[in-house]
Amino acid sequence: PRSLTFAEADEAVSALAARFVGAGLPPGSIVAVQMPNTIEFVLTTLAAIRAGLVVALLPQLWRQSDLTDALNRIGARAIVGVGRIDIVDHADLARNAAAEAFSIRHVFGFGDDLPEGMEPLAIVTAGMNGWLPPAPLDPRRPAIVTFDMTPEGLRAVPRNHVQLIAGGLAVFLESGLPQGARLLSAMAPASFAALAASVVTWLLCGGTLTLHHPADLPVLES
Repeated sequence: PRSLTFAEADEAVSALAARFVGAGLPPGSIVAVQMPNTIEFVLTTLAAIRAGLVVALLPQLWRQSDLTDALNRIGARAIVGVGRIDIVDHADLARNAAAEAFSIRHVFGFGDDLPEGMEPLAIVTAGMNGWLPPAPLDPRRPAIVTFDMTPEGLRAVPRNHVQLIAGGLAVFLESGLPQGARLLSAMAPASFAALAASVVTWLLCGGTLTLHHPADLPVLES
């Protein structure tokens, strides 16, 4: 397990946001994220939003054809993934999908032994004091993009900052969570509901968010 204080998380978010800005991603660009339910996912999502970017949530089980279709539909400028999850090489999936999406300019990844062409990211918890995004965020602009399956096929659904906050606020108020509550999320971070009920609710209560992999029952029981 890895834990961060709010101060350390804020530093890490700023460092990742600076990487995105330094890579030349203009405000409003879409950054696709395919990651498990980990600290890296939460920090990457918050960093992209801090940098004025839009986060597209890609399900972890999607493979190359699904990823390529989604990336082309939304015109993503970058994708962030991980090296390997269990026996699946997600780094190769991300690279190969990005090669078929002409809008992609950067392929970022967390993990060791990343393949050539994947720009490494890391959690940095010091040295970013006072870093601010280049421009204030417009709450009416999209914050995330999720995907729904309709009778006509896959559909990208943008959600703005107000909608995202409202989704988390509904959970926060209905559950009666106290300030400083300890939360455990076992939801795959690839939907509006999962992000609002975990990350946004955590930020509203100012407590501790614990992230658990949905399929790892022995770890949950321990």
